[in-house]
Amino acid sequence: MSRQGVAVTEPRVAIVDDEPPQRPRWYRGVYRAAYRLRLVVWRRSRPPTGLVALVEGSEAVTPGRALDLGCGTGTDTIYLAAHGWDVTGIDMVPRALTMARRSASEAGVEAAFVHGDVTRLSALGIGQGYDLVLDFGCLHTLPDDLRGRYVQAVSQVAAPGATLLLYGFRRPPRAAPMTAGLAPEEVTRRFAPAGWEVVHVGPAPDADVSPAGRRSRVSFDLWHYRLRRVRSALETSPAVPPSDQHE
Repeated sequence: MSRQGVAVTEPRVAIVDDEPPQRPRWYRGVYRAAYRLRLVVWRRSRPPTGLVALVEGSEAVTPGRALDLGCGTGTDTIYLAAHGWDVTGIDMVPRALTMARRSASEAGVEAAFVHGDVTRLSALGIGQGYDLVLDFGCLHTLPDDLRGRYVQAVSQVAAPGATLLLYGFRRPPRAAPMTAGLAPEEVTRRFAPAGWEVVHVGPAPDADVSPAGRRSRVSFDLWHYRLRRVRSALETSPAVPPSDQHE
């Protein structure tokens, strides 16, 4: 059976849960508690406009391999799979992945959902050569000492010429238990030495912020970045600062 020209099969599921013990991080507890209490206020019903433009716009790219970092309940993973992409979603919350697998099954699309840490992608058995990497609100919650490892991990799995779509709040919620957020200057500072070129940067449309629309965008200042991989990991070989080596 097919849907809109896309083969429909049972969702492919991969769960990796063999990470070494790690010291507690605030964001892990917050997200897991939110899913347990069903307070997933950030859940979106549709993909961001920048992703839709990349997939369906006048200059749409050819479907390939895609990686959805912090995929949550799978909205964007499922969207990409429905449009012919071979997509893998990564999340650290098992309950979120359960919801994502259920939604993928209901949508009749195939996707891989992997339980793991986005700063340790090479340990998850997901391979390399991803043409598209999507991050809607993942990097901007990571502590500063893990962001270098995140950039290195993404760079190692991205294909030459890959696109990275990155979304993050410049002004995070005041209730966040520690500093979060992501500024344009930091994106350039972290990614340029790792072989990435910033192609686009600017505020995201109101429609990309859910559920409160413009009010949330103004309060948190959601920004959208599009980067292109211009050098391989072997050409850059960025060193990870000692503080980034372990959680």
